[in-house]
Amino acid sequence: MSAAQSWVQLGELAVRFGCELHGDPALAVHSVATLQGGDGQLGFIANHAYIGELAATRLTAVVLEPQLAQRCPVAALVHRNPHAAYARIAALLHPPSPPRPGIHPTAIVAAGAHIDPAAEIGAQVIIEAGAVVGARCVVAAQSFIGSGASLGADTRLLQRVCVAAGTQIGQRCLLHPGAIVGSDGFGNAREGASWVKVPQLGRVIIGDDVEIGANTTIDRGALGDTEIAAGVRLDNQIQIGHNVRIGAHTAIAACTGIAGSTRIGARCMIGGGAGIGGQLTIGDDIVITGFGMVTRSISQPGTYSSVLPVEEVRLWRRIVARIKRLDALGARVRKLESAGATSAAGHGDDND
Repeated sequence: MSAAQSWVQLGELAVRFGCELHGDPALAVHSVATLQGGDGQLGFIANHAYIGELAATRLTAVVLEPQLAQRCPVAALVHRNPHAAYARIAALLHPPSPPRPGIHPTAIVAAGAHIDPAAEIGAQVIIEAGAVVGARCVVAAQSFIGSGASLGADTRLLQRVCVAAGTQIGQRCLLHPGAIVGSDGFGNAREGASWVKVPQLGRVIIGDDVEIGANTTIDRGALGDTEIAAGVRLDNQIQIGHNVRIGAHTAIAACTGIAGSTRIGARCMIGGGAGIGGQLTIGDDIVITGFGMVTRSISQPGTYSSVLPVEEVRLWRRIVARIKRLDALGARVRKLESAGATSAAGHGDDND
């Protein structure tokens, strides 16, 4: 990220981002900070647990919700969604460094690759024949772009990103260090005691405004394509299998694994460490909490969990022992129900 830009007045911020300003519109800020920040800085509060810190803040201004406006000792930018308003202001005050058009002398760009003159190609980058890098893209050091791959305008690849052959990435995307897009899917056919590799012949298609976290891997399709729709947010160290489709504006937290050919709808939120089986369908507006294990399709919007919270070890062992005994208990209940049904049928014969 670049250094903070020049000072911006609160009045301008209020108009630009739809906030109600409580305070002097001529006051100005140059950067963002926590509630412990100081003069010339702006912070936000979205969690009432930090009200004590709000009371003591020495910031120039705070972005907050209407319910907290009267409790703010400094200028306030009031917004119904203070976190989102703060994010937009922070992006304005701390913009990324603009591209420095040109190709580093240590980069290797094959004949037949098309690099827009406004793009920046960093040190030791490799770009194969037929690749296309759009206007104002940034491809940072040691990244790789395979043959026939393409980057839309204003997309950024940070250090050591791999975009494999044929991958299509939209505009304004951000790929963090070590991300791998278009690797082979885990396709293997069993033959006796051994395996036969299944060629992975599809692509990865990524829409506009997608962010992909560090060391996240997205596999190419086996025949069709793996598809990530516009606005998706993927955290670090996620594994997305071949032919998965993820709908627009879904967010997935770190260390989640999604097996092949699963469909995930739009606007879903999936917590960290979740495991999602293959060939499933998860509908729109579904929340899966952290460490959730999804083994069946889900169609109804709502929040789903599947893992017991942590307990003290002795209590946990007792819970596990009880779970293990459930099968035996179920068999006893079925036996008693069967015996009861037989007895009821016998009494019925006597009454006749």
